Amino acid sequence: MSDLVLTERVGAVLVATLNRPEVRNAMSPELIDDLSDVLREADADPAVRAIVLTGAGTVFCSGMDLKAFAKGGGRFDGLVWFFREGIATPVIAALNGSALAGGFELALACDLVVAAEDAKLGIAEVKRGLFAAGGGTTLAERVPLAVALEMGLTGELVTATDAKQFGLVNRAVPAEKVRETALALARRIAENGPLGVAMTKKLMRERRWAEPAEVESVFRSADAAEGARAFAERRSPVWTGK
Repeated sequence: MSDLVLTERVGAVLVATLNRPEVRNAMSPELIDDLSDVLREADADPAVRAIVLTGAGTVFCSGMDLKAFAKGGGRFDGLVWFFREGIATPVIAALNGSALAGGFELALACDLVVAAEDAKLGIAEVKRGLFAAGGGTTLAERVPLAVALEMGLTGELVTATDAKQFGLVNRAVPAEKVRETALALARRIAENGPLGVAMTKKLMRERRWAEPAEVESVFRSADAAEGARAFAERRSPVWTGK
């Protein structure tokens, strides 16, 4: 794998960093493919309990690499599966700076968002004769329709502080505190039972009640028994993911 996506393990948390700061972390086909591989591998690793996704430099991601797109440089659909299906492992977007167009859609595909207060966010694809095909058109499920339409049809940007008021951002903090705030959230998630976390994410994403078999799979698990024992014994649980 190239150095377009840097990875670092911090305990049970994997930090993945988009690493094209010279072009504001624009997503080339190669970066997209590398990020896809990183996400799939992390999701398959039981030792990874949460993922923090951030960008190198002062911008999270400026979206699709339009210069490569204009030249017909490869396919840009390598992350469609993540936008549409996601992964079981919780993902926190740590927006060290602005997230624009496809970069904003990448943040929307994550579960939690921590952003620098002055970061600009939005789907600006219409300004380039395109539209937000990576899931940005689902914005109306997250914010009032009038807000989503204004953002989508004008292509104008909002600050992370405003986005927090709309419910698009969990934490808006000074830029220098984005990483530590995101890591703190990731660690809190990683401390919890992985089966319960995965099922909670699945059901909330699908906006539905659990089926009896899903309840049984978690409530009858070794982790559920361990959680009860640890509570009774006043100690921290040791999860096995089983």
